[in-house]
Amino acid sequence: MIETGEILQTMRMIQEENFDIRTITLGINLLDCSDSQPETCAHKVYDKICRTAARLVQTGQDIETEFGIPIVNKRISVTPVSLICQGDPLPIALALDRAAREMGVDFLGGYSALAQKGMTRADERLIASIPEALSRTNLLCSSVNVASTRAGINMNAVREMGRVIKATAEMTADRDGLGCAKLVVFANAVEDNPFMAGAFCGVGEPECAINVGVSGPGVVKVALEQVKGAPFDVVAETIKRTAFKITRVGQLVAREASQRMNIPFGIVDLSLAPTPARGDSVAHILTEMGLEMAGAPGTTAALALLNDAVKKGGVMASNHVGGLSGAFIPVSEDIGMIEAVSAGALTLEKLEAMTCVCSVGLDMIAVPGDTSAEAISGIIADEAAIGIINQKTTAVRVIPAPGKKAGDRVEFGGLLGFAPVMPVNPFGNQAFIERGGRIPAPLHSLRN
Repeated sequence: MIETGEILQTMRMIQEENFDIRTITLGINLLDCSDSQPETCAHKVYDKICRTAARLVQTGQDIETEFGIPIVNKRISVTPVSLICQGDPLPIALALDRAAREMGVDFLGGYSALAQKGMTRADERLIASIPEALSRTNLLCSSVNVASTRAGINMNAVREMGRVIKATAEMTADRDGLGCAKLVVFANAVEDNPFMAGAFCGVGEPECAINVGVSGPGVVKVALEQVKGAPFDVVAETIKRTAFKITRVGQLVAREASQRMNIPFGIVDLSLAPTPARGDSVAHILTEMGLEMAGAPGTTAALALLNDAVKKGGVMASNHVGGLSGAFIPVSEDIGMIEAVSAGALTLEKLEAMTCVCSVGLDMIAVPGDTSAEAISGIIADEAAIGIINQKTTAVRVIPAPGKKAGDRVEFGGLLGFAPVMPVNPFGNQAFIERGGRIPAPLHSLRN
């Protein structure tokens, strides 16, 4: 039961502290759409999505109206397309984008491949098609898993993804490389992530499921304003209590959507996902703890505390917590991160250190357009290593902005925001990337 006091607190969070439900994401299993003819497969995919998701947007809007809780995005995630595609995957990409437009959703994820241990021919075809697919679509999102704690790092896939990201940026150069903002390279990808661009419906998921992503950086910051100067024990406890309240609202929305659509409730993702709006920044939570700016000494420790406290508080509020769950640190989508990069307080190397203790990894980072494919692959390999050693999900969503150099600015608009272009270490790594093969799984992967 949701008590009156919780309702009043929720109203205040919405009205004064930028609280919202970031997304309702409907996962749809497409394994039964596989066909030897790509056009036939695409037709089956389109039909199933339109049939299953027909009430998604309206249901979200009804819940918003009735409960007064903003739901920013309605999204769809599907089975990794490489698992259902037996030929050219491009017709399926176009069908997915068309279905997303028809259903009125904000994004559709799942133009994906799972290549952590090796690549099938279907994986290779899909990965090669990503630049064209993302340049010809508007709502489609893509991801590739190149590493896992169990399998190690597939350096052949890492090498290829550096080239794919460069090609995607070039094919969307007229939009500052926007295609790369819809492309994520993962290690230890999760099957029930509701957040884009990395969402897909994993093979262990049911026929369809409702997954909800909550977000409330502004709520956490306001809560911390009430405990200025208090010891970190108090800070952690305050964040835990706040995360509990936020997650309770997410649980309510997920339950309502599940019942109204007669689709199973999957998970609530506890992640604090920022936006470019002032008052909705993860970086500003860190400064509220006493840092002058994100990136100052102590930033990684502050982020570790935040991430842990969010999970501890949220897990008590819902029986089904999943997704990525923690704190996101995307640069272009967080005004505090943008300010820190612009001031020189936050570098690519410091962001990499922070990814050891937070959700996901190097996210929405613009780099110079002349950054080599090998350098991008090296960045991916470094993040994958952090993921497999620490048994956590890490990812890279980097945008080599065509024609831009360090210090310039790229504009993406909406929730994707804008970002200063960050410099990349200029020293070469081509011989390292060209080795290929696999970096073996760490010893602690043998845990049976």
